[in-house]
Amino acid sequence: MTTEQVLPGSDQGEAFCTEAGSAVERVFRLLGKRWTGLIVASMMGGPVHFAEFRRAVPGISERVLSDRLTELAAAGLVLRQVDPGPPLRVSYRLTEVGAGLRPALAELGRWAEECLPSDAGCPGQRPTC
Repeated sequence: MTTEQVLPGSDQGEAFCTEAGSAVERVFRLLGKRWTGLIVASMMGGPVHFAEFRRAVPGISERVLSDRLTELAAAGLVLRQVDPGPPLRVSYRLTEVGAGLRPALAELGRWAEECLPSDAGCPGQRPTC
């Protein structure tokens, strides 16, 4: 059985399948993990060294950062490059496929500015759109 939903207010009456294995399910399985969106967004401006992620994504542990970068590389969104040393440095950059997320992230950011209160993580707060 296919689970499809037509989004309210959609000018094209788009239906999104939320069934296991669907495009929507696959994208959120990868990008919906904690920190992943912020990691991808931090690379939109160009290559980022591992230590720079710690400043760009405060609160992330080195282990989780390493795991997320490995997952993104395996999915073809990120390239890992070892810069010659000493000191040996590793940088990460988005592939063309990863950079293709720019319009989607920009649209999500626009939506959040318009619809989510700045304290949206607080209980009882609801989107304003």
